[in-house]
Amino acid sequence: MSHLSLYNTRTRAKEPFMPIDPANVRAYLCGPTVYDRAHIGNARNVVIFDVLIRLLRRIYPKVTYVRNITDVDDKINLRAKERGVSIAEVTEGPIRWYHEDMAALNALPPDIEPRATEHMAEIIMIIEKLIQNGHAYEAEGHVLFSVASDLNYGKFSGRTPDELIAGARVDVATYKRDAGDFVLWKPSTPDLPGWESPWGFGRPGWHIECSAMSWKHLGETFDIHGGGDDLIFPHHENEIAQSCCAFPGSTFANMWVHNRMLLVNGEKMSKSLGNFLVLHEVLEKAPGEAVRFLLMRSHYRSTLDFSDAALVEARKELDRFYRAIQLHPNARERKVPLHLVWDALLDDLNTPGAIAALHKYADLAFAGNEVGAVALKAAGELLGLFALSPDEWFRGGIDEAAIEGLVAQRVLARIAKDFAESDRIRDLLLSEHGVIIEDGPKNTYTLRKA
Repeated sequence: MSHLSLYNTRTRAKEPFMPIDPANVRAYLCGPTVYDRAHIGNARNVVIFDVLIRLLRRIYPKVTYVRNITDVDDKINLRAKERGVSIAEVTEGPIRWYHEDMAALNALPPDIEPRATEHMAEIIMIIEKLIQNGHAYEAEGHVLFSVASDLNYGKFSGRTPDELIAGARVDVATYKRDAGDFVLWKPSTPDLPGWESPWGFGRPGWHIECSAMSWKHLGETFDIHGGGDDLIFPHHENEIAQSCCAFPGSTFANMWVHNRMLLVNGEKMSKSLGNFLVLHEVLEKAPGEAVRFLLMRSHYRSTLDFSDAALVEARKELDRFYRAIQLHPNARERKVPLHLVWDALLDDLNTPGAIAALHKYADLAFAGNEVGAVALKAAGELLGLFALSPDEWFRGGIDEAAIEGLVAQRVLARIAKDFAESDRIRDLLLSEHGVIIEDGPKNTYTLRKA
């Protein structure tokens, strides 16, 4: 088995993964800001990081996986104000929904799931360190990070000073020394959530929250930080700056793994374009495993085009794998070589290569080789697939009572020669339940899965 290599955004190169402590690999993934339902883009980084965590746990004796929850944010505050409730009441539902959606994708829960509101002491402590080190300053109740004080600022994202200012989309406030300086702490009025601090009643900026939570649970320097590539700037650039300046000598995260964001039907996902896909609604149309599979069919550093047609294809591909496993119900579990899948995943999480290997194992199973079926199932576990039995998979998501009712209505419609109604029900069975009905003589029929 060769060594794991990953593309490191910090160095812009694929390099061997060398853990700080092989006895405990430490990894952090930027989690959700919980004011609404997760969208399909939120799911891609979780699924990709889940594959990485599963792989690491096969290699190392212990992996500490931290995924945070941002439960204080201006959008959360606004919704709380509009509804006349606390921010905890706003975030309670979205946190529960997020857990349900990620579980539906068969994503492992993190070992630690810190919440920003529970880490104010750590946030304040880091800000105090930054002020003491000359990297932050107080102005009109705000505390801001001074980007000019950090000679390395901008190197991570590779942006010029002008690009940094333009890309930050900052308000040029009079209390800022430089337009690119970003907020670590800001004042709260009595109608907004806040905490007491050396700078008055207020609340943290977004970036400092992740620095505090990762420091608390993983230390000053840890192994891997993940997230979508839309976070490279300003969020991750700012995390690095404030963490390394607060803890001189640290590198914060040694390796950065960023997935590309996805398109929907060939276009950037946007509410204004009407192609904004809420994950829960996608999961109502297809099994979570099919959604998971589609999210890993493209390499994590390539653009994925998410569409209904692609989801149908992903489901059909999984059907093939489950049929291959189903052919060998009495296959004895045993250790089998999985070099094809291992080699693909160890090479920068090459999930398309791993899926190609799954098809080779399926080919063996279809040819009558039960070792192929055993290898297929074992390889699938590395990818978080095949959690169901074949019978459960082919039965999954089918409301048998509803189907029986529609079929009975269709038989009556055909007897009455109401062929328009018969066709409507036929189309409904396919679109709503994924079932094809085929007519036989004398009002007989057969059903099969689409």
